[in-house]
Amino acid sequence: MRFIFGAVLLVALAGGAYYLFTPEGRQSIDRVTINWDRRQHQSHFREGKPLPGTPDLARFSARMRDAGVKPGMPVYLRIYKLESEIELWVQKDGRFERFATYPICMWSGRLGPKLKEGDRQAPEGFYTVDKDALNPNSRMHLSFNLGFPNVYDRGKGRTGSFLMVHGGCASIGCYAVTDGVVDELWTFVTAALENGQTRIPVHAFPFRMTEKNLRLRSGDKWADFWADLKKGHDLFARDRMPPKVSVCDGRYVFERGSAASIGSAVEVQCPETLAGNR
Repeated sequence: MRFIFGAVLLVALAGGAYYLFTPEGRQSIDRVTINWDRRQHQSHFREGKPLPGTPDLARFSARMRDAGVKPGMPVYLRIYKLESEIELWVQKDGRFERFATYPICMWSGRLGPKLKEGDRQAPEGFYTVDKDALNPNSRMHLSFNLGFPNVYDRGKGRTGSFLMVHGGCASIGCYAVTDGVVDELWTFVTAALENGQTRIPVHAFPFRMTEKNLRLRSGDKWADFWADLKKGHDLFARDRMPPKVSVCDGRYVFERGSAASIGSAVEVQCPETLAGNR
């Protein structure tokens, strides 16, 4: 009887271990990670504590001085869902330097793009923020619209509206940070737009775009989509300049960015220079 029980237990353990290496198992691991971070962040927020990883907001002026940056310089934002982080990059001496990494207090849904209105899913992809996207009178303190759906999303028949980055630490499809964090983002975003940057690129990724992270999720239904996102991610990592993003044959395509292309919107075009990146 003991032998049978032991054999059954081993089979169950082996089956459980195997499951963790399936696409469904990886999704389960990711959901546990996401939900844990959400609970931690919500707990800190309710108790009035800074979220783990929050820069010293009281030293905003000193941090800018130490980094050699100031509002009005061109900026670029990157979002990572799994890690619940948003990065603020500022152009300095011709290249973008990371000024701060902020914790995202709350985003809704799971890894993967937003598909339709009401799915409570935060978007993934390449978006831009212009002056019309700003809402200084938001009931979530301050907010700016990501511009979902963009031309890529519309080409896929995706729907949704009012997908924001905002304060308040509550989300039904947006990326919500604390009020103190959105104050810093707002300062840089609005000053850059006022100083001539036409659009602020905001690139939203499912996770840190490493080869390992992609390999762990190679069986996921969004694996090919994520591989395309990584191409744009890696161009920035190489050049420290946001890539010029277009849509060709229903896929994101990229070319090296420049000072002139920083404020460009995502458009449908298939120039020859993009052929190697398709």
